[in-house]
Amino acid sequence: MLKQGGYNPNLMVGDQCYPAFELRNLLLFIQQELGDGLVQTICQQIGVGMVELAASQFVYVWQVDFALESLRMHSSHDMGAKLGASYQVESLDVLIPYLDQFDTLGDCLQFVVKNPELVGSFTDSLIRADGNKLWVRWLNTGKADITKYSFQFQHSICSLIGLARQLAGKHIVVSDIHLAEFQQDSGVDNKHFLADFTGANVCYEQNYFEWSIEIDWLSLPINYAFNPQNSTNQRPHTPSLIEAVLQQLRRSMPEVPTLLEMAEMMHMSDRSLRRKLASAGSSYQKLVDQVRCQLAIKMILSDKMHAEDIADIMGYSDVSHFRQSFKHWLGYPPGYFLRQNVSDKS
Repeated sequence: MLKQGGYNPNLMVGDQCYPAFELRNLLLFIQQELGDGLVQTICQQIGVGMVELAASQFVYVWQVDFALESLRMHSSHDMGAKLGASYQVESLDVLIPYLDQFDTLGDCLQFVVKNPELVGSFTDSLIRADGNKLWVRWLNTGKADITKYSFQFQHSICSLIGLARQLAGKHIVVSDIHLAEFQQDSGVDNKHFLADFTGANVCYEQNYFEWSIEIDWLSLPINYAFNPQNSTNQRPHTPSLIEAVLQQLRRSMPEVPTLLEMAEMMHMSDRSLRRKLASAGSSYQKLVDQVRCQLAIKMILSDKMHAEDIADIMGYSDVSHFRQSFKHWLGYPPGYFLRQNVSDKS
């Protein structure tokens, strides 16, 4: 049995969505492990405010990737696995109505494979049955750096197993974990955590990143006591005002509707829109700046475009004005991200 799905490396990274709960969990973990300062820096660099993030169900995959890479660069290699192990079912907001409908862990895994845009995925994957085991192989089609890819891979395994244990109320274990990287001295502790948490036989210097689990585990029933109110509140999803405005701005970019035009789209007066955004802790200009800077970073990361080209696309007649705006949004000039992108690719 083969099943393919997941992250599409042929799409521009800015066009792919990722569940916002992943970024919220990630930032909370970074705050607990590394402090508020790094969280504030990451939020600046990816152009996301915590108020807006709390009101969103989806973000861009590059924003989660950027935050996850920041965690890796500021911590040990085992931190990706520890991040995954910290996840709690109640934090999965948009997934809860779906999980509440499933009978077994096998149903959950099938949903994960078929709906990467809902559960979050950095990669394509293949699933195959071999005897009494189910194997999940990650395909590095995007040619990502091996160390970075391993960090994301281990994070994914530990989050899946940790959440599966909560859903079934059983200490589920993984059979095998294969890592397509050399084991370095700094990776010994990481191997111990990964093996201890998952119960797997961890092997380095393999041909692929893949893991296996005994098929019998997948027949376990879901015993988690979901909060009926949470499931009811999440189905069907009604976007918050902030999320609705952000969605409309993304569709309109690089053109920016005036406050009055946006209010008409939201079927209210401009005064009401301004007041409701303020009561939610935001403002129209803040949302415009957020979407503009996300678009600018998207073009930098996806196409390695020059600042002059990006400024022209975004409607700035003067590139210096664009540079000033960009630095106002994120605290860095466009050249900072251009240099970072080039160094990351080299």
